Amino acid sequence: MSRRGWLLFVAMGVIWGIPYLLIKVADGGVSVPVLVGTRVALGSLLLWPAAIRGGQLRALKGHLKWLAAFTAAEIVGPFALLSNAERHLPSSTSGLLIAAVPIFSALLARASGSGDRLTPVRWAGLAIGLAGVVLLAGPGAGKGDALSVVQVLLTALGYSIGPLIANRKLADLPPVAVNAACLGAAAVVYAPFAALTWPRVMPSVQVLGALAGLGVICTAAAFLIFFRLIAEVGPARATVITYVNPAVAVALGVLVLGEHLTPAIGVSFAAILGGSVLATRPAEPKRRHEGGMGRWAGPRRRGGNTATTARSE
Repeated sequence: MSRRGWLLFVAMGVIWGIPYLLIKVADGGVSVPVLVGTRVALGSLLLWPAAIRGGQLRALKGHLKWLAAFTAAEIVGPFALLSNAERHLPSSTSGLLIAAVPIFSALLARASGSGDRLTPVRWAGLAIGLAGVVLLAGPGAGKGDALSVVQVLLTALGYSIGPLIANRKLADLPPVAVNAACLGAAAVVYAPFAALTWPRVMPSVQVLGALAGLGVICTAAAFLIFFRLIAEVGPARATVITYVNPAVAVALGVLVLGEHLTPAIGVSFAAILGGSVLATRPAEPKRRHEGGMGRWAGPRRRGGNTATTARSE
């Protein structure tokens, strides 16, 4: 990987590790609809100029049904569920539970017939990762409740469904235009609910800063940087940031918010991330023997789409 690729990779690992901290801070001063509505509105407004440039939005015509499905699965549902769950869960716990995304992705890909076969190693990874989720959600793993844990896991499921839709139905569209339009649609959905729950007093500077950070850095800037990372290192390597974000989330929760790093969190961290790596490990292709020459032909390449849609938790 080039130096530029490493810089982009590190930037994305940090940027998508901090939303959990910022959501926790913003939750203390505004309602969930205001939090999510402000975030997606800022992100959309900052992405629209790039989407309009070159007439990219015209390419979205005829894809409204799948753009709506992607918006619901990737943005509208997950952003609200995660923000609401963090009112009861430590940000570090939420970040680790979201690390189950690759596990859900592997299961969905298998169920839809779009993924590699599940080898014994990948099945073991799924089992280890799910065990980590159970341990993290169980008693003594952190303050919270079962409903909040379910909300975060549903968020992870949405983050798994979104790229599947994008890969199959939106892969040929300009990504900046897709995200600008989807964030804008999400802002329209949340606008009436945000208006009804708008705070009567001005939120604190910390809350306003968290909202600005979520919209500008963790949404708009993150999408643009992620697409540059994909162009630099390819989609397969770019998605490896999924394994970096939870570490950042846990570190920020402990250092900034004073959350406790319990043994259960440590074990769950290793199980979820290790299981995710194994569960998403590509199956080694079988090699073909050529006639009686005693030589092995190299593996044949198979076509297929790889998730390239950015995700901002």
